[in-house]
Amino acid sequence: MKYLPVLFLGLILIGCDAIKKDTRVIKLAHGLDIEHPVHKGMEYMAEKVKENSGGKLQINIYPSGQLGQERELLELMQIGSIEITKVSAAVMENFVPSYKVLGLPYIYRDEKHRFAVWDGPIGQKLLAEGENYLMRGLCFYDAGSRSFYTKAKPVEKPSDLNGMKIRVMNSVTAFDMVKALGGSPTPISWGELYTALQQGIVDGAENNAPSFYTSYHYEVCKYYSIDEHSAQPDVLLINSNLWKDLSDQEKKWLQDAVDASVLEQRKLWKESVEFCINKVKEAGVEVIYPDKTLFQEKVAPLYDSFESDPVIKQLIQEIRNEGT
Repeated sequence: MKYLPVLFLGLILIGCDAIKKDTRVIKLAHGLDIEHPVHKGMEYMAEKVKENSGGKLQINIYPSGQLGQERELLELMQIGSIEITKVSAAVMENFVPSYKVLGLPYIYRDEKHRFAVWDGPIGQKLLAEGENYLMRGLCFYDAGSRSFYTKAKPVEKPSDLNGMKIRVMNSVTAFDMVKALGGSPTPISWGELYTALQQGIVDGAENNAPSFYTSYHYEVCKYYSIDEHSAQPDVLLINSNLWKDLSDQEKKWLQDAVDASVLEQRKLWKESVEFCINKVKEAGVEVIYPDKTLFQEKVAPLYDSFESDPVIKQLIQEIRNEGT
């Protein structure tokens, strides 16, 4: 009988090992702060995956750039060091050129229009196009509209950007847009931007309100000009090989959780935008609402440059026709 406890212990350990083998754990890494609504949307997705699968499929999230910034995370995902990441659609332009259509200035009529584009056939087609680069898209998260924030003076009209060094993502579309408006586009990684603003390496940047607030960039930049020039979504991506390796049941658990998180994240985003605008105002930021038509007119010639690109030209037409 003295060996009985040892036997029980052995059975318990075997049972625990069986549970581990029956559980698939997926690593998700991204560069956003844990207070960011997109991070909270991914947390909701991870909870839903666990709930849907009864714990058989789990997602561990590594936020705040712990494992690298967006470009690095994409490369880590491609080699399988992580399985899922979240990046801006702008970063995806360097891998899947058709993504650049999502960042064209003032391409969406309103919020309802852009959600219809992302959730419908156009969005699904774009999500699938990264498959050959080991980047299968799962969904688009709302990242709101991007606007300019600056240190020395407000941007009330395009000419105010003349000569100003504006941080942009490593995106051809963003480069061309800032140039068209008169600014000097300067690519800097998100993690290095606060210091770059402090040291005067750039005069300003452009982003949505939650990113402006959660990054603490409002401590340096005291002008936020809400011109809403572009609305590039965030993209949730999974390594294509892992996706193929998932069973049909696991795919359903994951995709159902992703779809539910999209709706939850959009609610969180609306709440966050209002909260963050109020917070930066309290911190002394002057919030300006310039005449958008001045900016729209200035960037309109950018669309002419796609006349010789049949793929982007077709996508532009499809987006404009969506819902009409």
